[in-house]
This record gives sequence, structure tokens and C-alpha cells, in this order.
Amino acid sequence: MEFCLLGPLLVRRDGVVVPIPRGKQRAMLALLLLNAGRVVSMDELAETLWGAGPPPSASVTLQNYVKRLRHTLGAAGRDLILTEPPGYTVTIDTDEFDVSRFEALLGDVRAAMRAGSWRTTAERARAALSLWRGEPLADIESDTLTTREVPRLTEMRLQALEIRVEADLRLGGHAEVVPELERLVDTFPFRENLYALLMLALSGSGRRADALAAYQRVRRTLVDEIGIEPCAKLRDLHQRIMNDGPTSRLPVGAGARTVPQELAAPVSHFVGRAAELRALSELLDRTPDQSVLIAAVDGPAGVGKTALVVQWACQVADRFPDGQLYVNLRGCDREQPMSASDALAGFLHALGVPGRDIPAQPHERAARYRSLLAGRRVLVVADNAASAEQVRPLLPGGAGCAVVITSRETLRGLVARDGARRIGVDFLPPIDSITLLRALIGDRVDADPCAADALVAWCSRLPLALRVIAEWAAAHPATPLAELVERLAATPRRLDTLDAGGDQQTAVRTVLSWSIRHIDPDATRMFRLLGLHPGIDFDAPAAAALGGSELAEAGELLTALARAHLLQRAGTGRFTMHDLLRAYAGELPAEPTDRAALTCLFDHYLYAATVAMDALHPAEHHRRPTVPPSPTPTPPTACESATAQTWLDSERANLVAMAEYTAAHGWPEHTIKLSATLSRYLDRSGHRAAAVTIHGQADRVAQETGDHVARVSALTALGIVAWRQSDFATATDHLSQALVVSRRIGDRPGEAGALGSLGMLDFQMGRSHDSSRHLEQALVLYRQTGDHTAMARMLFNLGYLDIQLGRYQQAERNLQQALLLSRELGDRHGEACTLNNLGDVNCWLGNHDQAAGQYQQALTLFREAGDRNGEANVLTDMAAQHGKAGRHQEAISHQQAALGLYRQIGDRAGEARALNGLGRTALACGRSRHALSLHAAALDIAEAIGDPHQLASAHDGLANAEHAGGHDDAAREHWQSALALYTAVGAPCAEEVTKRLADLEARAARVGR
Repeated sequence: MEFCLLGPLLVRRDGVVVPIPRGKQRAMLALLLLNAGRVVSMDELAETLWGAGPPPSASVTLQNYVKRLRHTLGAAGRDLILTEPPGYTVTIDTDEFDVSRFEALLGDVRAAMRAGSWRTTAERARAALSLWRGEPLADIESDTLTTREVPRLTEMRLQALEIRVEADLRLGGHAEVVPELERLVDTFPFRENLYALLMLALSGSGRRADALAAYQRVRRTLVDEIGIEPCAKLRDLHQRIMNDGPTSRLPVGAGARTVPQELAAPVSHFVGRAAELRALSELLDRTPDQSVLIAAVDGPAGVGKTALVVQWACQVADRFPDGQLYVNLRGCDREQPMSASDALAGFLHALGVPGRDIPAQPHERAARYRSLLAGRRVLVVADNAASAEQVRPLLPGGAGCAVVITSRETLRGLVARDGARRIGVDFLPPIDSITLLRALIGDRVDADPCAADALVAWCSRLPLALRVIAEWAAAHPATPLAELVERLAATPRRLDTLDAGGDQQTAVRTVLSWSIRHIDPDATRMFRLLGLHPGIDFDAPAAAALGGSELAEAGELLTALARAHLLQRAGTGRFTMHDLLRAYAGELPAEPTDRAALTCLFDHYLYAATVAMDALHPAEHHRRPTVPPSPTPTPPTACESATAQTWLDSERANLVAMAEYTAAHGWPEHTIKLSATLSRYLDRSGHRAAAVTIHGQADRVAQETGDHVARVSALTALGIVAWRQSDFATATDHLSQALVVSRRIGDRPGEAGALGSLGMLDFQMGRSHDSSRHLEQALVLYRQTGDHTAMARMLFNLGYLDIQLGRYQQAERNLQQALLLSRELGDRHGEACTLNNLGDVNCWLGNHDQAAGQYQQALTLFREAGDRNGEANVLTDMAAQHGKAGRHQEAISHQQAALGLYRQIGDRAGEARALNGLGRTALACGRSRHALSLHAAALDIAEAIGDPHQLASAHDGLANAEHAGGHDDAAREHWQSALALYTAVGAPCAEEVTKRLADLEARAARVGR
């Protein structure tokens, strides 16, 4: 028999069509076929046929449908549809089902592509595509089924098309595929890889201008319709075509996919588990080619589920040539389990999706993830799952993939609804437990087999407990194993949630409790306190703060705990804790000093962050909160400007966790001070997500505690974050709130800070008069409060505004004052900003050598401070100077570097500025069409974010490029738009545009005569 779903449902017996009644019987057969080899439960059948509200008689009706289908299919029907509780299953060969044949052929296509056999790739892709007869499941009446399956099947068809076209391109058929690709991009306007193929085909056919126009088309579609820029690969292809570079060697989407390799190395001395390993492999072997293997591995804590799965995954990795994904879902962490959305973000990143292109909404992430995996063979390991709901969004939709989940729960919902196959992991068999002990402590096991058996029993045959005991035994070679057993026998049994399966004779708590009592008491206390740490990992200074010990002692205790397998190393000098051990540590009897210990830890992080910020921005020390020194020695990496940035970067995740923990558990002052301390670092380094979390927590606790001064600080910081992200409306809202609150409570420093930030935001939005007024008001307040660092910053901002308005002499006066103050205060960041703008002034005044020296000094200072935004700004200005001097290659190099930095930190206004600069340079090199595309890209960004300055610059650039190409009518329209914008913001460029328009009209008049 032959079954077909790649079009309307079609069944043939010996070449003759078998009529299947329309309606729910067709939907039922389609569902069973698409899940061939898997039991489809009655509940899933009912949900597919009737939705969320099946009729009371659904079970009987389904049985009748099966009887009718078996009768319709004839003699083969009874063998085809089998009754298997709790439902039915279909057994068919791959050759009998067009979806299975298509997926198998697609796998062959990918294998040929990876081998570089492009002619074979093209032939097999054509064979796969020939199976399609139209829209898949075209006549199936089930919204549930079509919503789930049609996008998946359509995605695989598109991938096959893309691979076939790529193969044709590799074989030289550029011109032949252009018409087909033009039809495809009309049908799928958001499909970036199709546009990449079209651009390659056009460029390879000698139609370079049309290839660039195709890029502008897709870019405008993406920006206008869904608000995103083209992906990095498409942007790179566009750049190479613009630069006249070769495109025939460029990898295209399907052939250039990222292959993740995220599996950890197998655990050392892995023993046993042959049955479980065999069961997983048999499941994989028995899974039909058109299905996804879902294996749920469950068992008690510490039984070795993760080690088992990683061991198996490494053994079968070669069967998943498209990669392996791994995520620890932290399902046992009651306070901070990983969300499915965050796990999907990690998977997308591993699959090559840039961070800026990862969708914000969870359902969009899941859809993008399923699309990327369609037609690929990828192994997904989801470790430590808490529930079926946490895992379900991570399940691929396409055939050929496998998902293995570990959990302490049985995940019955995943088994019943999603067809997962459960594999239970029990305690190690006695013989394997002895083998593990022998591998860890050697011949002593055989010298006293009775004692070894007793140790195995005491360890519950749990690998984690066995390793803990074996480490102690290895460290005490003179102690007989029998004596060790006697010591264990004397250990009181305290049984609770950590019992190993509830067996009181073999409780894992007994082993852990014994192990803890047989290490140094100070190490025991340190272990318990580390369970309180809210972050992911920790180093010796943090442990010393938590334990109130000397740094050297803390390091020794961490090393001892790691040797005893009670901690794991997480990099040089850093440690982390297994979730079972963290839970055990957290449930040990609390002490009255625990809160004080946590306070010491938070004091340590806060003080170390202050020291790091003092090293990076010493002139702003007085503007940060006063933090008393921590008794714990400050990490050396936080003390010097060269390494302070490294310390902040390495501890950023812990600082975010600290902000969340202190805000939720009664340390509001620490939350508030951390926000105020880190604001400059988070802003200048572009860590927007961390900034929103930390400042948002500070704003929340400031409201709860009535600390209005702290709220002004947090709101101002949040406003700056929104401004950097070009979210001007949110920025205005936050900064306006900060201004209102500061004025109500008489907080003049806070008022000045809000005014200064509003002033720069006003300028960005084209409100030059408001910008000047707010900046001058802020300067007056800072003078009154005696804040010279802030005075220098306001003078610098006023100087910057003067430059944009063409007031160069006034700008120089303001900037020279700012430079003098910055140098007196040792404010190297302020000095860098001022030098950069003095370079702009001298560039405008024609003092190019002086400008070059000031730019270079600024660039050095910005790079020392790790200020990527400042670095990008000065690179853009240096590029402008190179362009004016005719050094176009240097200009392009600087502009491209700046563009990359702006994109990394999400500064879209800066991105538009760099694109406009590249456009001006392209035109200077005589490449007017290239200039048009660059200015058009800048125009789209500037329109999206509402930046009148870059919008005016883009219109001006487009006009120049159109004029150079002889299109004076188009040039006139752009210059008129530019003039209106330049006039509105008070920019001196308005005079030059007015002159160009006048020249254009005069030229038109001469032509008319």
C-alpha cells in the first residue's frame, strides 16, 4: 500500500486509489500515519479530532472510526492499524509513506551536501521534491493537526528547495534559477536564505545592481513588517557584493549551518548501566525515520542520570551529524529553575542565531527553534527537568531528532501526551558498585570484600555517595575499610526529603552526613554556608566573606571540599555545587549567624564592585554610595584599572543574582547601593539586560521602603538604558519621573542628573532648545552642589551640542573648561569624551593634525576603560576625518569597526551614524549605488527610532548619491526632506543643503531654456 500526505490525503493499493471518507476518519488516519511506530493515545486522538471539548461518546466513536478504516483498507487494514493500550498505532515501511520517503531523501541530500557532492545533492533533492503534490494535509479537517504539522512539513520542503538551488548554483546554473527564486521570495518574503540565494544567483549572472536591490528589498520588508535587521550572513553577503568581492565561494544558509557540540566529556570511571545504555540505543534504533525519539530518564537524586545520558550521547553522537544541544534546566532549584524560554534562547544561540535576532516572545522562540531543526538530525539533552511543561517547548517538530530528558519525576504527562519512552534508573547493581569502588580506591576492595559490600550498602549504591566515600578512603590509605564501615554504622540516621527512594537502610543522607562529619569542622561549616550563596559559582574571596575566614584558609577549604566531591571546579579558581549537595547544605540546621554571613557576602561583593569602579572611574568616587571596607581581602583583579573590568565581567551574573536575592529577602540597602555603584559600568559596557534587572530591582525596593532619593537614581539609570536602546518614549517617561520626584523632595544632585540626561535625550530627538535649557540648568545645580566631575560632564555635553549647531568657537571654550576639570580630577573617561569632541572642533576648523592627535588619545582612553560606545564614537569621527583627507580605505576600516561595535551594544542611532558615514565614503569612491543602499539602511533605522539627526543625514546622503547618478528629481526630494529636518534641529548643514537645492534649480532652469 501507499499513503500520501504531501498534498491531499491519497491512499493507493496496487496502484489503485482507495477512497477514504472525508471528515474525521481522514484526520484520524493522518494522525496515525504521522506518528507511525508510536502509540497514539485515545486522549490525543480525541483532542486532534474535536479540540479541547470532545463529546462524551468520543471513545466509542473513535473505535468505530478504526473499524471503518480497517474495513476500507481491506485485508491490510487489520495488520496496519493495531490496538495498543492506551490507543492505536500504525506500522508501515518507510517506502509506503511519502512523508517518510521525503524525510529519508532529505537526510541523503544533507549527507551528499556535507560531502560536497553537489550533483548528487541536486539529483536527490529533485527526487525528494517530486513527492510533493500541493499543500500538505490539504483536505484534513483538524486545526490541531494542521497547525502542528503543516508548518513543519512546509519548512522541510523549503529547505529541500534551498539546498537544491544551492547545488544548482554550485554547478554554475546562476541564470537558470533566478526566475524560480524571484517567485519564491514573493511567496515567502521573510525567508532570508531565499534572498541570499537570489543575491548569489543575480550576482553570478552579472546582475550585481539587481543583487544589491534584492538586499534592500528584504531589508525594508524585515524592518517595516517585523522590526528586525537582516541576519549576519545576509549582511555579510551584501557587504561582499558591494565590495566587488567573490560570491561563488560564499556558504549559503543550508550549507553553512552552525553545528553545535555542547555535550560535556563523559564522567571518569563510568561503570555499569549496560541495560540502560542498551535500552536507549534500542529506542533510537526502533524509532521510525519520520518520528522524533523522546526518552525520559528518571530516578532518585544522585543515582547518575546525567552521567548515564552523557555517556550514551557521546557514544551515538556520530548518528547526529547536525549537532548536539545540552541544557541544565535546574529543575531542582526551587527559587531559580530555568524557564523554557531561556533554554530556547540558549539553543538558538548555539544554532547560530545572533543574540539580536533571537525573538523576545517564548512562542516565537519555540517556532524559530523547530524551524531550525526541521530536516536535521540533532540530539537534544534536557538535564534536570522539573516538569513536562518545562520540557515540552524544547521538543523538535521534525523527524530525525532525538530528545533525552533527565528528571527526578516520572514526567507522566510527557509519556501520555507526547509519546515519550520512560527509562527508570535505579541504584547501581552491587557488582557495578564494587567495580566503581575498585576503580576509585584500588585493591583494598578485593582485600576486604565484606567491608566493600557493606560500604556499597551504606552508599545506597548511588554513584555520588560512592564517590564521596571513596575519596575519603583514598585520602586515608592506612584506614582499613572495615573501620570505615564501623564509623558509618555509628552515624545517626536522619531521614527526610533527601532519602534515596525512601529506603531507611540505604539513605543518601547517611552517607553525606557521615562525610560532612568526617571532614574538617571548618570545611563542614563552609559547605553549609555555600549552600546559601544565591549565585551560580564562587571564588575564594567570596567564600572567605561568607565564612568569615582568612583568604588562604578559604582557598584551602574549597580545595578540600572539591577533593571530597562536595564541590565541583568551574574554571580557574572558581567552584560550583551539585544541586543535590546544595539542597543538602540548605537543609542542614541553620545557625543564628547565617543572616550575618550572607550580609558579609553581600558586603564583600558591594565593596569589591566599588573598588573596581574606583579603579575604572576614580573621579566619580564621591558620586557613588559610601560603602564601608569589607574585612575580606578584595580580589586583586578588582583593584587595578587594567583588571577591574575583568572582575566585573566575571562576577556580573553573581551581582545580578545578588540584586534579585537582596531585593526579595530583606537587604534593600544592598540592592540600592549595588544599582548606584554599577550604573556607569553597566551603561558603558553595554550590559543592557543586567542593567534593567539591577536598576529595576532597586526601583522596586526604593518604592517599597520609601527611599525617594534612591528611586531618583534608579529611574535615571533606567532612563539611560532605554535611551541607549533608542526607546526614547520609555527613556522620557523614566527621566521625567525622576525629575518630578527629585524636585518634590529637594534632591538637587538627583534633579541635576535627571536634567542632564534629559538634555542629551532632547538633543537626540531634535529638540535643541530644550536640550540647551536642560543642560544649562543641570550645570547651575552642579555648580551649587560643588560636583566638579559632573560640571565637567555638563560642559562637555554643552560643547557637543555647540558642535552640532555649528558654534565651534563656543564649543571649544566649553570643551577646554571640561578638559581642564577632567584632568584636575583624574577623570580619564571624561577626558576621553572631551578629547574626542575637541577633535571634532579642530576637524571642522581645519586643524587636522591636532584633531588626529586628540582622536588617538581619546581612542586609547576609551579602550582602557572598556567603553565600547565611546570607542565606536571616536572611530566614527576618525573615519570622517580620513574621508575629508581622501584616505578612503582608512575611513572604511574605521567605519566598519564602529558599525560592529554599535551593533554589539544595540546602539541603533550609532548604527545609523556609521552607515551614513560608510555611504559618504562610498560616494567619494565613485560608488553611488553602493552609497544609496547604505544611506537607505541608515534611513530605515533612523525612521524606526525617530532620530532626526541621522534621518536628515540619510536624506542628504541619498540626495548626493541620486544627484551623482543623474537622478535630479529624486535628489531634490531627499534634499528637501533633509533641509526641513536640519532646519528643525538647528543644524548648520541646512545652509549647505539650501545652496545645493538652489544650484539644482538653477541647473534645471538652464536646461529648460
